Amino acid sequence: MATGTEPPATEPHPRGAGVHTPTRAAIRAPHLRTDRWWLAPAATAAGLLAFVVYSTWRAFANADYYAAPYVSPFYSPCLAENCEPMRGGPNWEVFGTWWGLSPAIIILIFPLGFRLTCYYYRKAYYRGFWASPPACAVAEPHKKYTGETRFPLVLQNIHRYFFYAALLVALILTYDTVLAFRDEDYAWGHMGLGTLVFLANIVLIWAYTLSCHSCRHIVGGKLKHFSRHPVRYRMWQWVGKLNARHMQLAWASLVSVALADFYVYLVASGAFDDPRLF
Repeated sequence: MATGTEPPATEPHPRGAGVHTPTRAAIRAPHLRTDRWWLAPAATAAGLLAFVVYSTWRAFANADYYAAPYVSPFYSPCLAENCEPMRGGPNWEVFGTWWGLSPAIIILIFPLGFRLTCYYYRKAYYRGFWASPPACAVAEPHKKYTGETRFPLVLQNIHRYFFYAALLVALILTYDTVLAFRDEDYAWGHMGLGTLVFLANIVLIWAYTLSCHSCRHIVGGKLKHFSRHPVRYRMWQWVGKLNARHMQLAWASLVSVALADFYVYLVASGAFDDPRLF
């Protein structure tokens, strides 16, 4: 019984690898979609590329990252001796005078590692940059697919460990947000526009971090009877609701952390005076 998918007897199969093997449907067109399917991966690639360019510039700039009481989230905690002195701030001189590069390079490894191995970001840059696949029902251009079983993609499996590091980074950024309730003379009980920027950023950072799939598994994974663990079950439900918004939180926190850094840059460079609310 004909199904309409067999290749014509007189025409050879177009290719012999990937989705074009003889055992697959002989559809000669790259895809049958008529919508603008390429817009989503193109927008994703553009957004991620913009962040990569900006964060690379700021990480290697090694300047304009502290304006009391604000410290850029790209430089917190500051782990080298060549950091600007921050009164009461996260100055931890773990790396001595031998470290001559920007201190941001030390700390950015952990939040960037967390995002690079994140389940949503994998989907985002796999589609946007590697076209694996570029979109639903659109064949990828690669001859074969090995998934995350070989180097370097096998390193994606260390996502859980980056999650633990991301928790520590979120705690430090929370501390920085508390310090933002000071003025430029380090007196407590003050709030500026930058304080609101830091508050919005830390809320989104925590929401994105706790919505992680690894967090959901840690909270409620390996439980055979939820009824015997009501606290963990309630926490699992709460994390699950956040997890349903993981994509939106990933983008929102990515934008907020860049805006928080840019705000500190404007204030530290003298291009903008932080308005005081009280």
